[in-house]
Amino acid sequence: MSLSIVIDLSGSDLEHLKEASQAASKAAAGRSMEDVLKSATDMLMKAQQSNPPGFVKDRLVLLDTFIAMARDEGWGLPEDEKARLRSTLAYFAEAADSIPDHVPVLGYLDDAIMIELCARELCHEVDAYNDFCEFREREAQRHGLAPQMVGRADWLTGRREELQERMRRRRSRLGTGNLGVGYGASSGYGGASSYADSGWRPSVLRIR
Repeated sequence: MSLSIVIDLSGSDLEHLKEASQAASKAAAGRSMEDVLKSATDMLMKAQQSNPPGFVKDRLVLLDTFIAMARDEGWGLPEDEKARLRSTLAYFAEAADSIPDHVPVLGYLDDAIMIELCARELCHEVDAYNDFCEFREREAQRHGLAPQMVGRADWLTGRREELQERMRRRRSRLGTGNLGVGYGASSGYGGASSYADSGWRPSVLRIR
């Protein structure tokens, strides 16, 4: 037996979450990117080990993607783009939970909701990065290389620049503060399984 629950967030609810994210980003202002990434990764691993419900698992894959985007040498984001990711990840490194993580089933629900909102903000970044990972794996195989050993190979440069420019162009058209289209299973992306074939990336969850 399963139970489906729909959660409707009002404008004031979203504003509260936005304020919580901004407060976390401000609190993390003095922390390095690596420190923020480590804290976000620790939270991700604890959440994964808690055997959370499917809704939460799907969003953990997205958080894993955010972390990979920041760490991936081949993707090589410029510092301003890394700063944008750092601001997003700061919530998971700093925020006090509305629902304590140790509560069975519901412990990471608030984190999952925030991940979904962040994914809507970063939808073009995630799309571009997934395309890049697919390209890297395909081309690495053609060159007889393991994708994790490629680094910043010259033959990645053109595609990386093209995809990052596409990402900025689409983001510019979308505007800031727009919640985009979403990524979880409820949005039609199918959750973790939809990322299993998106090419190698420095994944914490090792979904491949």
